[in-house]
Amino acid sequence: MPLFPRPASAAASGAPAKPKRRLRATAAVAAAAAAVLALSACGGPAQSSADGKVELRFSWWGGDKRAQVTQAAIAAFEAQNPNIKIKAEYGDWSGYWDKLATQVAANDAPDIIQMDEKYITEYSSRGALLDLSKYSVDTSKLDEAALNAGKNEKGLTGIAAGINAATILANPAVFKAAGVALPDDKTWTWEDFERISAEVTAKSPKGTYGAAAYGTDEASLGVWLRQNGKSLYTSDGKLGFEPSDIAGWWDFLKQLSEKKAVPSASEVVEAEAAPLDQSGLATGKNGLAFWWSNQLPALEKAAGGELQVLRFPSKTGKAADTQLWYKASQFWSASSRTKHPEETAKFINFLANDKKAGQALLADRGVYPNSEVRAAIQSKLTPADVKVVKFIDQIKGELGEAPAPPPKGAGAIQEIIKRYTSEVLFNRLSTQDAGTKAVDEMKSAISS
Repeated sequence: MPLFPRPASAAASGAPAKPKRRLRATAAVAAAAAAVLALSACGGPAQSSADGKVELRFSWWGGDKRAQVTQAAIAAFEAQNPNIKIKAEYGDWSGYWDKLATQVAANDAPDIIQMDEKYITEYSSRGALLDLSKYSVDTSKLDEAALNAGKNEKGLTGIAAGINAATILANPAVFKAAGVALPDDKTWTWEDFERISAEVTAKSPKGTYGAAAYGTDEASLGVWLRQNGKSLYTSDGKLGFEPSDIAGWWDFLKQLSEKKAVPSASEVVEAEAAPLDQSGLATGKNGLAFWWSNQLPALEKAAGGELQVLRFPSKTGKAADTQLWYKASQFWSASSRTKHPEETAKFINFLANDKKAGQALLADRGVYPNSEVRAAIQSKLTPADVKVVKFIDQIKGELGEAPAPPPKGAGAIQEIIKRYTSEVLFNRLSTQDAGTKAVDEMKSAISS
């Protein structure tokens, strides 16, 4: 029996095509990471070109703006280090993980890898990522929670590229048109969220809703669980909740749907497939929506007007009970198979700590984790980015305990959540049956 069997096809399991791709990618990640161990005896000594120059490959996902600012950071590094050449390799999220898994399995991984929270444990646990604590990477000015997110039993395998937080973003224009006041996010409860969203829907043109539905992301489930004394994952790599916990989350979503506080089931599915600039928040069809804080600038640009960052509601109406946390938006990681670990670590140290890197990257990947760089670049940030930085600073004293990192196999969890949310909204499964089935699938995914 193979160590990492591939999942059943979508047709066999009843899963739609979209989850199939993510499950396949997750299995490929695990299999490719495992292959590192088998290939570890095959590598030769570090090599340089005849003129003493070293070339490093650097891969990341993201759009045109990210490519532009990252290339500027590369140019700044190369100007300081003329003997090191950085070769850029980038693409969009959808194909990134399949490509990286194939490269790792073929012993052809990039030297520097933009890594995501969902997969860092998957790769590092199988020896695919370099322990950066053994090299010259300064972590003294990094936010502690973000730094710890990159640590695991294999060492420090990721340096946070940015920090963000789960938020609810508000479109004030929608509220103004409906004649409804924006909520006070320091005191609002989930009951307030329901009441306010339903009121905006009732006072808006048909097709406009007070809020977008949650249920297509892990963040909103994570907040809900934390407010109810549970968690997505435990420190020993297991699920931190039971079927009844996620069923309660879906019960409230159905209640929101019945009161027309959020869109209908078919509209939720349609919205999920829309790009960011066509989302309900950006197009003025939703007054509130669930997004990560670092997505505000792009959404504000798409909306053509100002958006407002809000804390999640709480059960008690107290901001300190919201249980938000700082999330590493992405990580700078390195292949354990790099032939140039010192130079690779030098580049990652530059990205994390050099003010010239900060001046190039600004807030593209979230709020800069290095406090000194963050202060140095604040005057260069756009008003939208400044808004995000201020929000991150405002909630610092309200944060809950840092969540346990996603275990191996966690890359499949979000697609499972999406699929069963759809089953619940279309009334194909009760919330309790969906909870039982979803938890069983999740346990299987992270124990494979």
